[in-house]
Amino acid sequence: MATASFNMQSVLAAPSGGLSTRNIRNTKQLFFKRNAPVGVRCMAQGDPIKEDSSVPSTSAAQPQMPPSPPPVSKPKVSTKFRDLLAFSGPAPERINGRLAMVGFVAAIAVELSKGENVFAQISDGGVGWFLGTTALLTLASMVPLFKGIRAEAKSKGLMTSDAELWNGRFAMLGLVALAFTEYVTGGTLV
Repeated sequence: MATASFNMQSVLAAPSGGLSTRNIRNTKQLFFKRNAPVGVRCMAQGDPIKEDSSVPSTSAAQPQMPPSPPPVSKPKVSTKFRDLLAFSGPAPERINGRLAMVGFVAAIAVELSKGENVFAQISDGGVGWFLGTTALLTLASMVPLFKGIRAEAKSKGLMTSDAELWNGRFAMLGLVALAFTEYVTGGTLV
């Protein structure tokens, strides 16, 4: 870089107006110099290619297939408690979604059978049921994760892991909307 700067300065600061043949020749050598030899090789199919005698020849009827890439190994999933329950980990949204699905169905069923709203259900012994269900579903959801089994690996057909996530999200929204609607209206939804 310093040589290029010096050559440009010498071209511009030359006493003969800056353009001497010596300066132009030095500049051409500097800017048009090749660093490495470049070769072009044509690999078009159908053209006769002269084969090197040192390479063993194969029959012309068998096309040359490129070697297949090595199989992609699945990344090892973490089974640490901290990684499983991290904000972006696999456990929190699944567990909360499963709890919301059970809670929404239970809230609607009790509302239809007893006529109580969500807040009355919680105050009439619903906290114990909530804690028991939470412990059971959390344990049942964490056991496969500790073994390294993910829900994505077991999803096939209609009941996929993505469908479970979306159903859980809608159940969370439904449970909040149910409680909010009952709070605003002051009575049961159904």
